[in-house]
Amino acid sequence: MERHEFTVDADSAGLRLDVYLAGLLPQHSRSQLQRIIKDGAAAVAGRPARPNSTLKAGDLVTIDIPDAAPATPAAQDLDLPVVYQDADVIVVDKPAGMVVHPAAGHAEGTLVNALLFHADNLSGVGGEQRPGIVHRLDRGTSGLMVVAKNDAAHRELARQFHDREVEKEYVALAWGEVHAGRRIDLPVGRDPVHREKMSTRARRSRTAVTRITAAREMRGVTLLHVAIATGRTHQIRVHLSAIGHPIVGDATYGGVRHRMPGALRAVERLERPFLHAARIAFTHPREGTRMEFTSPLPDDLQGILDEIMEREEP
Repeated sequence: MERHEFTVDADSAGLRLDVYLAGLLPQHSRSQLQRIIKDGAAAVAGRPARPNSTLKAGDLVTIDIPDAAPATPAAQDLDLPVVYQDADVIVVDKPAGMVVHPAAGHAEGTLVNALLFHADNLSGVGGEQRPGIVHRLDRGTSGLMVVAKNDAAHRELARQFHDREVEKEYVALAWGEVHAGRRIDLPVGRDPVHREKMSTRARRSRTAVTRITAAREMRGVTLLHVAIATGRTHQIRVHLSAIGHPIVGDATYGGVRHRMPGALRAVERLERPFLHAARIAFTHPREGTRMEFTSPLPDDLQGILDEIMEREEP
């Protein structure tokens, strides 16, 4: 990682941050700099900045440029459970902690690196860094993903996601009592202040709908089955936090608590949000048959849930 520091002179006052940096760092495109700034790597006068932040004379501008990722991801023999594979699609059970595709700070060890090893072909529609990737899961979220192995499959799966024909269901543990049947219809967009987060109060946002299909309350937490019709970034995490019931273990959206009854002490072992993509259903892009796959809770989440249930009063 390479750090750059600049002091804004009078001639540059009034410029946008991304325009200013593009003039001083010509080896990086403006779009590249915008992505780096959005990732929280730039500051103006000691405060996190946005690409369109307006500069004043005397401002100290700092930006950390991450090491460049290789132009083409390398195949890596990583642990990646393959649930199903044919000539058109591959369905995998992504482990928690695995980033989906290479990006700044994650040049290797990603799902794409693993896919290039486990699959004999991947669609090129997503570009060199995202071959076959039609949808994503957060780094801390485990569970099922479908990946396209050719361009025709990619386009058809992308259409199904766009037209909301793909069914996705998650299992989550949320704080408080949440009732089945609840529908959360709140737009989601990038938080204007904390750019690494999403928000339901962002000025620029997109429609997002989350439904609670099943719920079991357990002395201060509720085990939920959650279905989403849209796939916005951090959607379930943002929606549950917005209604006052953040996902247990989710440090970004208020799901970490330090004082709790003994029956819930097991959640202190969580190293990620209690969220798992447990079911996905889609139409095969070539055959036209409906396909459905399910995944049980991984050991880290199941162990915590078992301990909570054992301590639950009759």
